[in-house]
Amino acid sequence: MKTYDFVVLGSGIAGLSFALKAARHGTVALITKRAGEDSNTAQAQGGVACVTSGEDSFDLHVRDTLTAGAGLCNEAVVRTIVTEGPARIQELMELGVHFDERDLESGESELDLGREGGHSKRRILHARDATGREIEQSLLRAAQTTPNIELLENHMAVDLITTGKLGFVTEDRCVGAYVLDESTGVVETFRTDRLILATGGCGKVYLYTTNPNVATGDGMAMAWRAGATIANMEFVQFHPTCLYHPAGRSYLISEAVRGEGGKLVDAKGHEFMGRYHKLGALAPRDIVARAIDAEMKRTGAPCVYLDITHKPAEFVRERFPNIYENCLKLGLDITKDPIPVVPAAHYQCGGVLTDNNGATSLRGLYAVGEVACTGLHGANRLASNSLLEAVVIAHRAIQHVLKDLPLNGKPLHELTPPEWISGDAHDVDEMVVIYHNWDEIRRLMWDYVGIVRTDKRLKRASTRLRNLLREIQEFYWDFKLNTDLLELRNLATVAALIVDCALLRKESRGLHYTLDYPESDDRHWLKNTEIRWV
Repeated sequence: MKTYDFVVLGSGIAGLSFALKAARHGTVALITKRAGEDSNTAQAQGGVACVTSGEDSFDLHVRDTLTAGAGLCNEAVVRTIVTEGPARIQELMELGVHFDERDLESGESELDLGREGGHSKRRILHARDATGREIEQSLLRAAQTTPNIELLENHMAVDLITTGKLGFVTEDRCVGAYVLDESTGVVETFRTDRLILATGGCGKVYLYTTNPNVATGDGMAMAWRAGATIANMEFVQFHPTCLYHPAGRSYLISEAVRGEGGKLVDAKGHEFMGRYHKLGALAPRDIVARAIDAEMKRTGAPCVYLDITHKPAEFVRERFPNIYENCLKLGLDITKDPIPVVPAAHYQCGGVLTDNNGATSLRGLYAVGEVACTGLHGANRLASNSLLEAVVIAHRAIQHVLKDLPLNGKPLHELTPPEWISGDAHDVDEMVVIYHNWDEIRRLMWDYVGIVRTDKRLKRASTRLRNLLREIQEFYWDFKLNTDLLELRNLATVAALIVDCALLRKESRGLHYTLDYPESDDRHWLKNTEIRWV
């Protein structure tokens, strides 16, 4: 058994931010199932939304967030995150994160703020079009040189350990996790009174996604199995503009391209967003994604186009160097050619329900970042709010955990969890079965639980997912564990949670649009969809 003061699952901005602050107070195991830099954070292009300009205000940022969230944001949480954001951004900069600046006529410089859909002001701090990578690298460097942090790469959490599962009749609480060391195949026991989920989202549950391969919903699935409350899983944000190209699948075209004047056009070059929203291409993401989906269905076209060719070529290459280079490798010169785009699964607005300190319904378990549902995003996330949420809630979480679960030199709960027993499990010799099920889940979710839904499709998805879960559970007990099997188990669980929440909500709101209930129903559904495995 390995014992730590803190165990952090995930090495994106949320996990790294928490680990760096927790290390000042005790030992930290920073566990990540791939390399440290493999995270959703590293893929983020657009930037961080934060009030830093005299032309902006906290009230405007709050208003924009509430508008995008379609009535389901927790206004107190929104205001907390927005107002505490500047101090956390300053901390990032002190750790070496460099945001783009622009020169002033006075000879001085200031932050070069971008604008994205749903924002009334320029407030997006960015590092060209690779903001997430800049943040990830800076935080990871700091973590690798910080005493008290042990970075354990290629380790994947299997399940959380709770007192309830161990048979205690007192308060149910999280006391650790079983973790697979992928290099040895051994499942190790990690004992802690303070476990932080920072495992990111679940975009890989869909066939087409902007997320990296690690985004398989592991934290949400483990929290569900442990008995924590899950909320609002029906609200899956589809990014409107994912590159449509056979050799460039899942490559995100940042919302910042539209923020800098990019136009959404059809194959004939005609703009169409004006028919769907007064903000045109800068409307909130749920509206833009549905508009593109509607245009594709109306015309039968396989994609639409994002056109920024009217901007000076030098500006485009300077502002979007990575997008320019990646498209150029595929034969697309975005200074001359419109970019073919389609929507793709991008961000999970629901997750493990927490308060504004990251505390879940299970004592000792915290959730920070995309894995969590704090109330900031409501029914639709405002662009670039997620990185801000991660750093603010990570800061609040360490303050809360030190008060609620103080470090006093000994465990708060005197117990020794049993070691993991593999029994007579044997190696998987039919990997094709796992790959087939993985593919079936993602296609099923794309076809039945996509941008536009119906109860009939959702019920079909639910029936098939229940059968798949039973099959996968047999694999889980019969086969020796590996990452592919664990990810498949988590994907199926999260897919079922999305479908269950979508079936419960009998209205259309934000990212959940159903043809059976096309209108919003504030009388009955101005509330979270909360579910719990009891």
